[in-house]
Formats: sequence, C-alpha cells, structure tokens
Amino acid sequence: MNIENSILKIATFNLFNYLEPPFACYEFDRIFSAEQWQKKNNWIRAYLDEFKPDVIGFQEVFSPDALQALVKEAGYEYFSVVDECTVVDDFICSSPVVAIASRYPITDVNAVELDGSLSNDMGLTDSFSFSRKILRATIDLPHIGECDCYVVHFKSKRALFEHAEDKHLSGEENIIESLKASVAGRWGSTIQRGSEATLLMIEMIKRKQETDKPMLLMGDFNNSLTDGVLSQLITDDLRFVSKPDKEAFLEKYCLQDVWKLFENSDNFTDQKRQPTHYFGTTNSVLDHILVSCEFDPKYNKSVFSVSNYETYDRHLINPIFERDGESTDHGIVLVTLQLRA
Repeated sequence: MNIENSILKIATFNLFNYLEPPFACYEFDRIFSAEQWQKKNNWIRAYLDEFKPDVIGFQEVFSPDALQALVKEAGYEYFSVVDECTVVDDFICSSPVVAIASRYPITDVNAVELDGSLSNDMGLTDSFSFSRKILRATIDLPHIGECDCYVVHFKSKRALFEHAEDKHLSGEENIIESLKASVAGRWGSTIQRGSEATLLMIEMIKRKQETDKPMLLMGDFNNSLTDGVLSQLITDDLRFVSKPDKEAFLEKYCLQDVWKLFENSDNFTDQKRQPTHYFGTTNSVLDHILVSCEFDPKYNKSVFSVSNYETYDRHLINPIFERDGESTDHGIVLVTLQLRA
C-alpha cells in the first residue's frame, strides 16, 4: 500500500547573487541585463521543476520578493526571510540574506538570537553577531509534524580585514604589512565562522530542550565539517557523564551529516561525495544538510531515514554557456528522506 507523502526532499541552494535589475551587486556596474535576469530565473526554475525539493534553503538572496514570486509559480506556497540586504546610493546592494521555501505550511519563523553571556565566555566582544542572520522556520511536515528548519550562510574564508597601501611605507614594507594582515584576517574569518556555528548549535540545543521538535540545518557553511572549525555541529563527545547518559543525550540533541547517514543506508553503492565548490585547482564540500535523530534509523523513534543524496553540479563540471551562463558557482545538495516502515 502506498502511503501519501512518504518521500521528503530537502535542498540547500546558493543562488549566487540573486539580484533583480536595475539594482547593482556590490559595484555600480554589476547589473543583470533583462536577458541575463530571465536566463537566471529560467535556470533556477528548471532545477525546481526537475528535482522537485519539498523544502529549500536559499543563500545569497538580494531580491526576496522576486524569488518568492518565482518559487510560488513552481508550487511553493510558503516562503520566508528574516532580513534584508544593504542598499547604498539607492541601487548598490551588499549583504545578501538567506531564505526558505516550502510546499508545506511554515507555522513560525524567527531570526536566531545568540547567547551573549556564552559568547563573552568564549572571549568574543559584546558587539559580536552572526555575519548573516540565521533563519529558523518551523514547518509542518507530513508524518513528523512541526520541524525546526535552520538556514545558514556562515562567514566566508575571505580575510576579515586587509592592509591598505600606505604611501609612507616602502614597497617591501607594504608587502610585509599585507602579509601580516592576510594571516590575521584569514584567522579572524575562521574565528567568526567557528563561533557562529558554535553559538548556533547552543541555540539549537536550547530549542530542542524546550520544544522537542525535530531539526534540519542546511546552508552554505563555507567550510568542510572535518577540519575542526565546524566539528562542534556534529560533536560526538560529552565528558564527565556516565556512558548511558552520554549516548542518550548526544543521540537526542546532536546533529548528523546526512551524507554519513546515506553512507550507512541500503541504497549506498560506494559513490564518492561530490564537491559543491571549485576554486582554481581545488575543490571542497561547503554546502551541507544536517539532521537530528528523528531522521537517523539507529534512533528507535526515528520517522524518516536518508534514502538518497545528490549533488547537482553539471553547471560546474560540464557547463554549457547557453544553458548555464547565469547559474550559480555552487553545487546544489538534495537529500531524499524516506518514511520508515
């Protein structure tokens, strides 16, 4: 017997400067032509029509009204943002935001607030904040009920600050100052990104304790999960408690990388995890979806399990200009969740 809505598809989608003309992206002359804008929207719509995710976390959104109209035409009745981009001189835009679209009702939406006292304990200043507001949407999903879905775009690896050339210094001195600023600026970005992930995880644990709702975290993390900067999001350690308590509390409150769950599923066939971003000769997985125990079949109360994991990257590894010229510089991660019997 077929059970209605037994499949859920969740996607994270960096749109790469989704900005409606005549607005400019960062600089006065970076404006889509009408043809380019239409081409970009057609590309996004083609992906949605082909893969049909049920919930999508978007990053790099400058024009949320235009995006909402696009996804509504594609069948997404529910859409939310919690912030807006910065506009200078009436048309130059910076600081894009995240958004979420869903085929199922969004019952609540908020920007995540951080715990100031804990951030101070971590050595951060009173003025520390998320580089981009983090969106939490509670979505009434079939079979599992209300689920807290978080969309993030953590701080990039771009240096937090740079050295401005000083005409009073020699060429060599300016180079040395640039080198020092580069080293410190990159580490500053790492501190920001890691701190954002840590403070978000704390808020997710608090929320789980208060509501006991399942959790999904999706977005452009601007980092792998394995180099230590973001490892607290998938922590598997809890000291100074008994082994039974450790296992029970880690299971309930911590998150799992859906790729790891897919690797352990019956549908996995030794495929390699595909990068979601390419830079020069390097590549990395920057876009992730993490889930709580309700999506892990090892948990005895789980409702869904991960049955498939796809990275859409044709536009990155085999681009055709006529088709992909206004696409995105990230792969799109899509996870399929199957209702457990």
